[in-house]
Formats: sequence, C-alpha cells, structure tokens
Amino acid sequence: MKFQWRSISYKTKLVWLCSFANFINAADRLVMPLAIVPMSAEFKWTMTQQGWILSAFAFGYFSSQLLGSATWSRYGCRRVLCCAVLLWSLSVFCTPLVAHSFVGLVLARVVFGMGEGIGLPTIFQLFGESVPADERGRAFGTLVAAGSVGQTVASLLVPHAEWRLSFLTLGWLGLTWVAVWIVMCRSHSHPHTPQSDEENLLVDDKQSSVETCSVPFSTWLSRWSLWAIYIAHFAMNWSNYIIMQWLPTYLAKILSASATSLSITAMPYVVSSVCGIGWGHLADRLVQGGSSILRVRRLMTLIGLVGPALCLALFTEITSLVLAVLVISIAMGLCAANSSGHVCNHADVAPHHAGLTFAIANTFATIPGMLCGPLTAQLVTASHGRWFPVFLLAATVNCTAAIIYYTQSSDQPVIAPQENKPQTKRVEDSSTMAC
Repeated sequence: MKFQWRSISYKTKLVWLCSFANFINAADRLVMPLAIVPMSAEFKWTMTQQGWILSAFAFGYFSSQLLGSATWSRYGCRRVLCCAVLLWSLSVFCTPLVAHSFVGLVLARVVFGMGEGIGLPTIFQLFGESVPADERGRAFGTLVAAGSVGQTVASLLVPHAEWRLSFLTLGWLGLTWVAVWIVMCRSHSHPHTPQSDEENLLVDDKQSSVETCSVPFSTWLSRWSLWAIYIAHFAMNWSNYIIMQWLPTYLAKILSASATSLSITAMPYVVSSVCGIGWGHLADRLVQGGSSILRVRRLMTLIGLVGPALCLALFTEITSLVLAVLVISIAMGLCAANSSGHVCNHADVAPHHAGLTFAIANTFATIPGMLCGPLTAQLVTASHGRWFPVFLLAATVNCTAAIIYYTQSSDQPVIAPQENKPQTKRVEDSSTMAC
C-alpha cells in the first residue's frame, strides 16, 4: 500500500513531529556533557570553567520560558515552535566555530538554551489544546520517550565521534526538521477547519491560542494545585540535571571509565524511553478503567520522584561501572513515570493554558540547571572529591517534592468556565504558520 502523508490526521502528525523535535532537543542537550571530556582536554578548562559551560544553557533556558507564551497569540504556536527549533539548531551548528573562546562558547550555550526554552512550552500548549484527556498519557509519554531516545543516540555516538562533527550533525538535523515542519504546516494551513468529527471536538479548545484571555497572571502563582506541579518539576529536574551533566564526568573520574566506554551511559536513556511509553499506556489504561485522574497522576509522580531518590542515595556506594550504570538506568526508568504524572497534570488543571503553566514550571525547574554545574563542582571540591553530598541532596529534594505533590495536587481546572471566557480579539494572520 502506498504511503500517503496527507492521509495522516493533523493530530497524529503534530504528536510525532513534536516528539521528534524533543528527540533533537534532548540529543542537543547531552552532546556538551559528553563532548566536554575531550574538549576540556583540548582547551585546558578547569573544573570551574566546565561547570559554567555546562550551566550556561540553563541561563538561556530560564530567561526564555515565558517569552514563548507571550508570542503564541500574536504569531501562532506553530510559527513560534518553528523559530525556536531554528534558533537552537543554528546555535548548535555554530558551537565548533566559537569553542576556542570561553566567553563565546558560554554565549552560544545561552542562545541554545533560549531556543529550547521557548520550544517545550509551545509543544505543551499545542498538546493541551489538541489531545483529549484520555490520550494525554500516551502523547506525553511519547514526547518524553522521544527525548530519552535522543539522549540514547547521543550517548552511543558522541563518545566515538569527533566532537565537532557531533555538533554539526545535530545542528543540521534540527534545520532539516524545520523544513519538514514548514511542509506540514502548509499541508494543514487551516487546522481549525478539521476534516473529521474527531478533530471537530477539538476546535473550541484550539481557539484559546488565538484569543486574548482575561486571566490575570497572578492566578498561575496563587494556587497550591499549580505549586504542587511546579515543585515536583523542580525536583525532577534537579536529579535529571545531576545525571545528565555530571554522570560522564563521575564515571570517568571515580570509576575510571574510558572515553569510548562512556557509550554505556546510553543505557539509562534506553530504559527511560521504553518505560516512558509503558508508564503512559498504564496511566491511560487506569483512567479508562475507572481510576480517578488525580489518583493516577499522584501514583505516577510518587514512582517518578521517590524511586530515583532511593537509587541516588545509594549510588556513591557502588564501585562497579556496570552496576553503577544499572542503578542509574533503574532511576531513569522510574523517573519516566513523571511524564504521566505531574507533567500531564498541566493539561488537567489548565487545559487552555497548559503551555503557560508549563513555562512557569519549567522556569522554576531551570534553576537546578543553573545551580547544578557550579554547585556540584563546589560541593565535590569542598568535600575533597567526595560525591555523596551531591546525590544525597538530590534524593532529599525529590522526597520533599513527592510529599508536597501528593498532598496538594488536584485534577480540577484552576479556572472555572465562567472565569475563562476570553475577550474575543482575533489575531488576523493569513500566514500558513498560524497556530
């Protein structure tokens, strides 16, 4: 049977292309933590300089989270996402050109973070508007799993490739995605005129991104059900940044892993990608089987925070390279449950504003990325090369956040229907890139 691109529904294309964008996103993020081993040897960077290079991404990421939400109604979500991927892909492609300059490299990493900071909240906004509640576990599970696959591919290939080639290849892949995205947008130039009854059910939801709503920003900072999500996201990212930024360095310095054997760090991301899809199917099946959405979200979040906390607390007692990677793989597999827990919860409590609430959550959750580089370097130096304080702190943050989320989370919309009536102010946008 001949494959026909136009026969695939807009929603399916949206989920898979956004997931592939997250694949590139995650791979791009992991290249520097892996490439920094040969790069630091070539450019003679100190431990402190390495910490700032690794954390520079987070400063750009932090500064741009809410920028995307301010542009959706003006330019359209699809156009904003396209520009975000273009920005981060260009910065990755140019990294080898500025690597000889410490300041230039840090600035390139900041720009890279800005592009990725706009991208993910925009994807969440698109998913919140276009994916029904009983399909969100699978959609977000696929999104997160694609990111894990990207990290897996980067972990397998980067240690064996010349570091400049790694940046150039991923930059080119991102630019290719932009071209495919534009083609998809042109083939669905009017997504608000669906071709099926299923898509008709989503028309009203989609209007929110092209209308100006009268919801004050303070609303998103004054509800405990939202703060429970923000805090859970902060904790998840604290552990993830520790693993993503410092695992290759830890294995090389403490367990004497060679540069080529660092490919074994792909294993945690393989496990995470498989488990992410599995947790998503399990969560949707539980909801469809009669379990309350809130109970499922809490269960997934507890698994995703407490499980990795236990693994990290025991990690420094392990002296075998293989066993260490196995424990981190289990931690990442359990962490993947968060994609069907508090990550999905955005679309439950703010279905018309999921992108905005995710941007706020991710802004707070980027603070660990800003701190983990220099703080980890400082803790390890101050404790004479011991890593126990680093992993114990991450485990404590996870457990604290799990308690807060379990007691304060909700599945009810924070904005009542009568409060959420938009002031109709249509965006006149004849462009085919409008959301």
